[in-house]
Amino acid sequence: MDEVRKHKLEGEIWTVLKGRVYNISPYMKFHPGGVDMLMKTVGKDCTSLFNKYHAWVNAEFLLEKCLVGTLDESQ
Repeated sequence: MDEVRKHKLEGEIWTVLKGRVYNISPYMKFHPGGVDMLMKTVGKDCTSLFNKYHAWVNAEFLLEKCLVGTLDESQ
């Protein structure tokens, strides 16, 4: 999570969803809830927020090109 928190600038906006790290920068302009809602997830694990509003959405498919890697929770 320390590495995820470092990526908060345009072009490198990272979040964690279901244990996967995504650079959501390319997706920002397509999100129906707008940029402001996505900015609440930057540098954080957004799984609970995502599940609250989009539990039925296949995020893995939607964000497959934004995948950076998986979260290493051992640290």
